Amino acid sequence: MKIFPKQELEAKLRRINGRGYKAYKEIQACYDFGLYLLHFDHIQGDPFASPSRVCIEISREKAGFSGSLDYNPARRLALEDYLARKFAQAIQKVKKSRSGSMGSGKSGLIEIDAGGQEVLKRTALVINDKKIEVRFFVGLPALGRTIASKFAQQIFFQEIPEIVKQSLLFQNLNPEELGKHLEVVEDWHLIQSQLKEKNLVAFVAQGSVLPRRSGVDDRPLTGAGVVKFESPPSLKIEMELSQGKKIFGMGIPKGVTLIVGGGFHGKSTLLEALSRGIYPHIPGDGREYVASLAGTVKIRAEDGRRIEKVDISAFISGLPFGKDTKKFSTDNASGSTSQSANIIEALEMGAEVLLLDEDTSATNFMIRDQRMQRLVAKEKEPITPFIDRVRELYERFGVSTILVMGGSGDYFDVADTVIQMDEYRPRDVSQKAKEIASQLPSQRLKETPEPFSFPAPRQPQRASFDASRGKREVKISAKGLKQILYGKTTIDLSALEQLVSTSQTRAVAQLIYFYSQRYLERYSSLPQGIDALFQDLEKFGLDFAVPYRTGDLAMPRKFELAGAINRMRTLRIK
Repeated sequence: MKIFPKQELEAKLRRINGRGYKAYKEIQACYDFGLYLLHFDHIQGDPFASPSRVCIEISREKAGFSGSLDYNPARRLALEDYLARKFAQAIQKVKKSRSGSMGSGKSGLIEIDAGGQEVLKRTALVINDKKIEVRFFVGLPALGRTIASKFAQQIFFQEIPEIVKQSLLFQNLNPEELGKHLEVVEDWHLIQSQLKEKNLVAFVAQGSVLPRRSGVDDRPLTGAGVVKFESPPSLKIEMELSQGKKIFGMGIPKGVTLIVGGGFHGKSTLLEALSRGIYPHIPGDGREYVASLAGTVKIRAEDGRRIEKVDISAFISGLPFGKDTKKFSTDNASGSTSQSANIIEALEMGAEVLLLDEDTSATNFMIRDQRMQRLVAKEKEPITPFIDRVRELYERFGVSTILVMGGSGDYFDVADTVIQMDEYRPRDVSQKAKEIASQLPSQRLKETPEPFSFPAPRQPQRASFDASRGKREVKISAKGLKQILYGKTTIDLSALEQLVSTSQTRAVAQLIYFYSQRYLERYSSLPQGIDALFQDLEKFGLDFAVPYRTGDLAMPRKFELAGAINRMRTLRIK
């Protein structure tokens, strides 16, 4: 790769000033700014099109970052995340100092994918042992569709050097703030790594702040009325952190756990924190030390979803007109069939913990009480309710369940642990629940016509993954957090609640295609192919799966990738 002096960029910008926008293509190259290299990876074709992809490459030595800062993968993840956020903050400072607009469309935009409350592995900033790469986006300035070089020179010769100076040089950063960021992410990983050895599925630290500001603001709730989390004495456990420190909090044991309590007392808030506990969080989030097992999957009913050859017979069998539930397919699932399929698909991918909230579950899937059993005989009811499978899932297959339940005490019979939320304070009422269950027997009959059989892995057909649209051989894009356009089909991800970033959705969209091209036919089942793909992503990063350098992807989990594939309306299983 040829590297030009920065004066060459300056000369090119002067030469193309006032020309048509496509003349910006002439600057696509790499330029040496002394402290760093500036790469133009992609030049937008129009001021209203997606902004240009730009990359800064700076050596660790010049930036002042010694290898002792990120001596393990958790700390490197934290360092990448921290620097991306500082880069984003520096962009905002620089943009505030501007006077007026830089032109039409996206002219003057400078943007980096720095993330929200969670710390995710992103392509926006990548560090190795020798250098730091920052991938970001710039809207090349134009007046109408005429190049405005004066503004472009301001961006590349004044603003970006200042952004680099403020965010990528160790000497200009706050060492205490940086150290805290690295420490919090490293400690979260240490907590998560101790869960299995302590026979736990999740941990919530003392003093955590779980409530959020609103449904659209994921920052912690603030103010005098905020209740900090405090573990019941019987569930209190100690975790070891880095540098010999220790932390206390509530450990949720393996098995079947109920979260009960009155409305608006914090049941769903706790479950949501556990759902997000699969990710580390930034300092100050309130959930920094909430950790769940990596294989924790949130399950809900999903009316209208497509299901393709999923064996839901453990939950639903004997449908009218002889419809097969061992290879169940439908274009318009009900609440109970969708929830059954969601559980089976999660188990197929190796889920360790299921999270369910009665508010988002199908009532007839969760429970059939004694009175309904008497009125509607079992031979007329195809559903085996979840209450009759939940212990079997744990005792035979080691799959734990955490369930928010405010309406049915019949679940006391199958629970190992019962946590009551009382004004956002947890109480261990397991013993009391057992006493109530013995004093007031439910008298409902267990409805399990045959033992649960673990789902056999399925294999998609290649024809499922046609990504063409019109004249484009491959047309894939994410439309926000919960929707993917894949070729001619739309994939609805609204039920995959553990997707937290649009950058993850973009990565899922790319990985569906990459899986279909590289792994589908090399492996005999969907789980084997996706597991192999994620082993490679762990080694090589998301860049491995994308044919060009980009800064707008974040690592999803295998469960969300499989979930997206399972929701493709073009999916066909062999």
